[in-house]
Amino acid sequence: MAALDRLTLGTAPDSWGVWFPSDPKQVGWQQYLDEIAQAGYLWTELGPSGFLPQDPARLRDELDARGLRLCGGTIFAGLHRGAEALDEAIEACGRESRLLTALGARHLVVLPEQYTDMHTGSAVQSGDIDPEQWKNLTTGYDRLGKVLLEEFGVDLVFHPHADTHVDTQDRVERFLADTDPQYVNLCLDTGHISYCFGDNIAIIERFPERIRYVHLKQVDPAVRERVRAEKLSMAEAVPLGVMVEPPYGEPDMPPLLDALARLETDLFTVVEQDLYPVEPHIPLPIGARTAGYFRGCGLGPVRRWPY
Repeated sequence: MAALDRLTLGTAPDSWGVWFPSDPKQVGWQQYLDEIAQAGYLWTELGPSGFLPQDPARLRDELDARGLRLCGGTIFAGLHRGAEALDEAIEACGRESRLLTALGARHLVVLPEQYTDMHTGSAVQSGDIDPEQWKNLTTGYDRLGKVLLEEFGVDLVFHPHADTHVDTQDRVERFLADTDPQYVNLCLDTGHISYCFGDNIAIIERFPERIRYVHLKQVDPAVRERVRAEKLSMAEAVPLGVMVEPPYGEPDMPPLLDALARLETDLFTVVEQDLYPVEPHIPLPIGARTAGYFRGCGLGPVRRWPY
C-alpha cells in the first residue's frame, strides 16, 4: 500500500448532522467545534454558509482556542438555471472565499442544486436536464472557477451529489470532459458516487489530474437497495442510515486510500457522514470512532484527548 503522508484528514459539519446554517434538529456551532477537537480532528470545513461565525477574527479565535484549522467551505449553486443563477453564485462564493482566504484556506466545494427539498424530499424541479441547461451548468462552472481563482486565489472543486443533475458516474465523467481543468476540478465524494452505483477508483484512475479534494463517506448497500426499490429521495434515505461510519459500508476504504495515495498529490480527505436529523449526543462517538479508524489506516493527523 502506498504511503498516505500526502493525504490530510479533516472533518465537516455534515458529520455532526449539520445541513443548514441553523436548525433545531442539528447541533450548534460551539458544540460542533468542541466535539471535533475532542474526537481528535485538527482540520474542519465551514459547513453551510452562516453556520460558523462569519467574522474572520472571531472565527480564527474560536478555531485557535480548540487547536483547529480551516481546510475549505461549501456552497450550493443552481448554475443550470442560467445567467441570474451564475451572478448569485459569484456573489455567494465571493463572500465565502473572503472568509476562507482570511483563515488560510483555498478550497471551495461547490455543489449542484438539488432537485428535491432537503427537508421533505419532495421534488422541487425536474430531475432531467436539457442540453441548454447542461451548457449553462458547465460554462457557468468554468466562469465561476475563473472568478474564484483570479480574484481570490481559491480553487473551485465540484462536488457531485445525489438528487442533482450531476450524480451518476456517467454524468460526472461527462461534466469533467465538458469543463476546463484550469478552473474546475473535482471534490470526489466517495459516498455520493457509491450511492449512485459508481466506481470511485475508476474515476480516480481515469481523471487523476482532476482529483483535488476528497470527501470520505460510506454507503450501506442494503439501505441503498431499499432507496432504489422505493425510489426514495436523499432526505428520506439519510434518516434510514444510508450513510454509515467505516468500515461498515462501500466503498472499501483501504483500496480507495491507496488509489488516492498513488496520485502523489497533496489532498485534503474530509470525513462526511450525513446524519441529519440527529440527536445531539449521537455524533461525537461516531466521529471519534471514525477518526480512530482512519488513524488505523495510516491517515492523519489525529490527536488524543485531552489535546
